[in-house]
This record gives sequence, structure tokens and C-alpha cells, in this order.
Amino acid sequence: MLNHLGKYLFQVLAETLTRANNKYNITIPWYIMTSKENNKETADFLEKKEYFGYPRDYVRIFEQEELPLLNHQGKLLIGEDKLIKKASNGNGGVFNSMLKKGIIDDMESKSIEWVFIGAVDNVLLKLVDLPLIGLAIKNGTNIATKTVLKKNPEEKVGVFCRQNGKVKIIEYTEIPEEAAIRVNEHGELIFGESNILSNLFSMKAVKKASTKELCYHVAHKTESFIDENGNLVKPEQPNCYKFEKFIFDVFGLFNDISILRGVREKDFAPIKNWAGSDSPETARVLYNNYWANH
Repeated sequence: MLNHLGKYLFQVLAETLTRANNKYNITIPWYIMTSKENNKETADFLEKKEYFGYPRDYVRIFEQEELPLLNHQGKLLIGEDKLIKKASNGNGGVFNSMLKKGIIDDMESKSIEWVFIGAVDNVLLKLVDLPLIGLAIKNGTNIATKTVLKKNPEEKVGVFCRQNGKVKIIEYTEIPEEAAIRVNEHGELIFGESNILSNLFSMKAVKKASTKELCYHVAHKTESFIDENGNLVKPEQPNCYKFEKFIFDVFGLFNDISILRGVREKDFAPIKNWAGSDSPETARVLYNNYWANH
């Protein structure tokens, strides 16, 4: 449980892995993808905290790639450094980055068969999820993913569906309102299985995804820039477009995947906002409630 001083997100992840190591008498390799913006800060922080007791030789940090930002006229933004302004290319960029940074080679040298990829901001993330692994093996699929039921039509999460027979995720920014609120005869949301970024991939899936160019999704962002007169502009409203790849687009590379419905109180305590819903405060409550019963 969290003490009065709280815990760092990386500390929670390290403790999760350590429990699994102790239980199964192994040491699980831990790969951390950072952005160009936070790579040094993340590495320095983990060094300072001595990786929260996790074996340093089993931790690899690697950077994801970036893509240029475009303004509403489709022109490139220029940053304060007078260079083209870029932003991280989304979590789906992890596969290409793993290939280019030697992570896949490292995994193969360790005879790794399954790779779990999750989000650092979910304090209930099951990094070692045996039911998920078992389901993938039983079904003979290369990918397994966990869902939780959507709280309400307005919750900002992607949802599962099938398109042309294959599993697909519709982002909350892309689903039409009439589809988001649609219910079945039992009053349940038809598009109610939430994507919580809790995914398991076989090495075959990782290697295949690393050689593919996934589609881009567009996010409307607010970014400062240097205008044509050399002045720094700090907009208060979204002024540019960021292009992102998403992990879930890898699902379409395979005929089928395994899906396991989890329980929100046991599997999903995200930190997306400073306060209110999905904030440190709500995550702390869910985390403490979980460990009070385990």
C-alpha cells in the first residue's frame, strides 16, 4: 500500500516485477521507452533512485522516434532552437524503435518468447499477467489484450470493435457520438470494452510489427513556436497537429487476437489528470483498496 509519502510510478512497476521475480525465482528484463524530451531526466531519476532496487543489468532504456508538428495551414512549426519542432510519434512507435535500438536483438539473445507492453501511468498494471499469457497460448494467438468495461459513453478511452473481421480499436476522439451511446437489449454499451494499454505480444508479433509502417492518428495540440518575424508565440488554444502511431493498430496484422475482460478495480487505475477523475488521488484510492485485499 501507499504510505503517507506515496510512491513513484516507476517504483510501483519495479515492485511489481520484483514480486514476480521472487515468486518464480527469475529476473525479468525491464525495457523502458522514453521520449527525446524526457530520456535524460528519466535515466537520471532512475539512477538516483538506484532503480528502486531492481537489478541494473536487467534494465534497458531506449528512445522512441519523433515526427514534425504541422500548423493549421499544413506548415512546419519552428521551435525556440530555430529547428523544426517535433513530437514523439506515439506508443505505436515502440516496435520500430525496438528494432532500431537493438532491443529486439537483446530480447532474442535472452530467449524471450513473450513481451508485455503497458503504460507507466496505470498503477494497477499487471506486468506479469499469467491469465493473459495462458489465454494467448490456449487460443494459439500471437497477441492478447485486456479490457475493462467503459464507465460511461463519455469516458476518454478507445474501445474494441471488429472491422472486416479483424479486431480494431476506435479512439474516443474518432468514434461518432451516436455509436458511443448505442446500447444493446440489456442496456449495455455496444462499444463498451475499453482499451487500457495492457498488451501481450509474441516475439513473432513484435518482429513483424517492427518492420511495418503503422497508420497515423492526428491529435490537436497547443505548442509554442517562432513566427516568421522571429517572435516567440505561446498560443492559448490548440494550434497544431501531432501525428501518432498507436500500439493497437498492430492488432490488424493478425487474423485474430485474444481478449480478456479484466476488472477495473483490479486492473485499471490511470493517472491522466492533475485532479478529479483519473488523477493521482483516484489512483491512490484504487491502489490502496486493491492491496488492502491482497
